[in-house]
Amino acid sequence: MDNRRLILLLIFSFSLLMLWDAWLQRNMPPQAPQQVVEQAAQASPESGVPEATMPAPSAVPQSPSASEAAHEPIRVRTDLVEAEISPVGGTITRLLLNKYPTSDEDPSPLVLLGPDHRYVAQSGLIGAQLPTHHALYRAEAKEYVLQEGQDRLEVRLETSTPDGVRVIKRLGFQRGSYLIDITHEIVNETAQPLGPAHSYFQLTRDNRAPAGDPVMTRTFTGPALYTEQDKYTKVPFGNLDDGPYSRTAQDGWVAMVQHYFVSAFLPPAQVPREFRIRSLGQGLYGAAVILPVASLQPGESTQVTVPLYAGPQEQDRLRAIAPGLDLVVDYGWLTLIAEPLFWVLKLFYDWLGNWGLAIIALTVLIKLIFFPLSAASYKSMAKMRLVAPRLQRLKEQYGNDRMKLNQAMMELYKEEKINPLGGCLPILVQIPVFIALYWVLLGSVELRNAPFYGWITDLSQQDPYYILPILMMVSMFVQTKLSPTPPDPVQAKVMLAMPIIFGIFFFFFPAGLVLYWLVNNILSIAQQWQITRMIEGGQRKTASAKR
Repeated sequence: MDNRRLILLLIFSFSLLMLWDAWLQRNMPPQAPQQVVEQAAQASPESGVPEATMPAPSAVPQSPSASEAAHEPIRVRTDLVEAEISPVGGTITRLLLNKYPTSDEDPSPLVLLGPDHRYVAQSGLIGAQLPTHHALYRAEAKEYVLQEGQDRLEVRLETSTPDGVRVIKRLGFQRGSYLIDITHEIVNETAQPLGPAHSYFQLTRDNRAPAGDPVMTRTFTGPALYTEQDKYTKVPFGNLDDGPYSRTAQDGWVAMVQHYFVSAFLPPAQVPREFRIRSLGQGLYGAAVILPVASLQPGESTQVTVPLYAGPQEQDRLRAIAPGLDLVVDYGWLTLIAEPLFWVLKLFYDWLGNWGLAIIALTVLIKLIFFPLSAASYKSMAKMRLVAPRLQRLKEQYGNDRMKLNQAMMELYKEEKINPLGGCLPILVQIPVFIALYWVLLGSVELRNAPFYGWITDLSQQDPYYILPILMMVSMFVQTKLSPTPPDPVQAKVMLAMPIIFGIFFFFFPAGLVLYWLVNNILSIAQQWQITRMIEGGQRKTASAKR
């Protein structure tokens, strides 16, 4: 009995430690393998992304010969996004996601790229006098709107080098898509060959977590990349202060990841590329991919196109866009459990139309799967309740002689066919499910701002009035009362305190997770009460028959 209680306490404590460790790991993921190369100024052209950073839109450098009108941002509006593009470099300086509100309290579209985090998408060319993201482009219009019946619109920018090379930058927006096709077209209108050059596509951001990211549930914010060889790699901002991270490959993409959303440059497959992630100074960091541009003879032209995805981490959408892109939805080491959980949860949502009801349905399903284990556990606990008076008498009989007491208890368990550890296995099995569901609720953008009923307006955030955690504490207390009382008074007090201790932790958990645990407890109470009632009824019938 004592051992069973001790193991239960250890299991609960271990689960809390794992959750706490998971919180820390999300803030400080393992350091990416450092394949550091020399600084861009000392390296080959492939590493030569211009060092100067892109300032905020309000501080765009002014050309003495250009009018203010030439620097006004170009505005684009589609069904899913609103964007501002600076004529300086054709940089996307602001991007709003129309389908995602900033928060429950603020219904305005969420700002993914913008000055709040000095978060922009830059691109340019590397080569003799070729335009970087500091060059001034001429725009055909200042406003573009995707009209009804129109599936695509294109923003066209153009500039020329002093020696006569013409560069056209096109940004293509599509209906129903968060992809933006960014194209550099280079036309050699000079009388001289244009030597090999490079194009670069860079995401620049500061290192602050996005607004609204819960303190107790911080997720990874920072650069990441993917190659078929190394798979998904996160590169924490702090690692870059010690030096840049560089890698060459024939495939893969580079991204800036934050809670629920991601921006990523997705070059075509089988094109040589260099990924370069580095500190840019002044609290800014760049994540770039660099691609080669072929030499051009006079009169020849070429182009390089790299799509930019800037939007939510919707797993089905990401999976269809690029290999490995869905991995930005990071469930950690429990991905093998978390992904099927989310898949089933989404099936229930498609059927019920409410994520809270889907969580309840998932809880019932999990309870049914674990029913045989739970039934065996509750039978063992019910039998323990029946022999509790005999255990107390044994304790009084043997006093402080622990060896004889344990021996007598083992004989009693053998006689009554009781497994004192029978109640531990269901809890042990459910711990990975519990933690995996925690990451599903925390990391799935589909549950962001997902309401339940009443005061629960966002299942991914903590209960604002702590009603669900309090109900969960009450359910745990009822479970404790249904369980056999430990013969040790200290253990008994500890078990009575467990609902309060765990309830306090649950104050900071997502409401959806607390809902899962509450429903699970209610189902467990019903199952435990019924089994206890049946066993105690059978025991009374047996005793009556003997009399």
